[in-house]
Amino acid sequence: MSCPDCFRGGISKSHPTGKEVTIHGVRTYVAEPEAGVTPKGIVVFITDAFGSDFVNNRVLCDHYAEGGFLVYCPDFMNGRALSPAVLPIFDTLLAETSWLYRICVKPFLFFQALYYVAPWILTCSPPKTEAGVFEYFRALRTSPPPPSLAGKDLKIGAAGFCWGGKHTIELAKDDPKHRVTRHSSQTLSSVPEPLIDAAFVAHPTYIKVPNDIESIRIPISWSVGEEDLQMKGPDVAKMKAILENKKDAEHDVQIIPGAKHGFATRHHPDDVEEAAAAEKAEQQAVSWFSRCFS
Repeated sequence: MSCPDCFRGGISKSHPTGKEVTIHGVRTYVAEPEAGVTPKGIVVFITDAFGSDFVNNRVLCDHYAEGGFLVYCPDFMNGRALSPAVLPIFDTLLAETSWLYRICVKPFLFFQALYYVAPWILTCSPPKTEAGVFEYFRALRTSPPPPSLAGKDLKIGAAGFCWGGKHTIELAKDDPKHRVTRHSSQTLSSVPEPLIDAAFVAHPTYIKVPNDIESIRIPISWSVGEEDLQMKGPDVAKMKAILENKKDAEHDVQIIPGAKHGFATRHHPDDVEEAAAAEKAEQQAVSWFSRCFS
């Protein structure tokens, strides 16, 4: 389930530099490396609850592209992403305040937050959106690669955050029923292949420990805050131990000191410590995909 920290945080002061197009029938934000740089592969950015239009997510896609990747950020919520208007509401709800404020104001804020969050939970839960996510990745794997990657062994990665982390882990399980044969221009063999080559998750939600972790088969890098309300210390320790004992999937687990749930995508721009934690997660993802795509 989601936690209150899934819906709180800051809004970036930067401006996205990518473009919006339709890819495989899905409205998608696209960020590209600088001119003249051949992408190392495609990273599909699966967002938090605030979706592909949210400025923080688009700016982070731009940063990944600067690392040498073609980045796709699809609207897997079909226009029903959570409004960023809820962010300051939850910041205030979770802040320490006087008893009078808690009694007189916070109940009103609670119902205001519920007005935004309830419809999103009802329409965008992972079970209701998973089919669209898998269909997008199947289309990527079985279609001609974009011109900038033509003639190459196309690598595809998934980077998931909060809500998107659950989808990414489902992809990383590499269930044989989801495997496909590449497009003829990419065919290295007739053997069906996984939909992704590598995964990165930061503070994922809806994760079941140990079941979800034991099923992972694709190389995965995991960034989690030391103070994450969604995945607490005991579950983090179990997750790390399971991955360390696996023989069928490379892994990298980074526990970010002092970081809370949502730190990788929704840090407050003026908070130096939060910004530093977000930067660590960004560098971790770029390094991981660079390694796996090499």
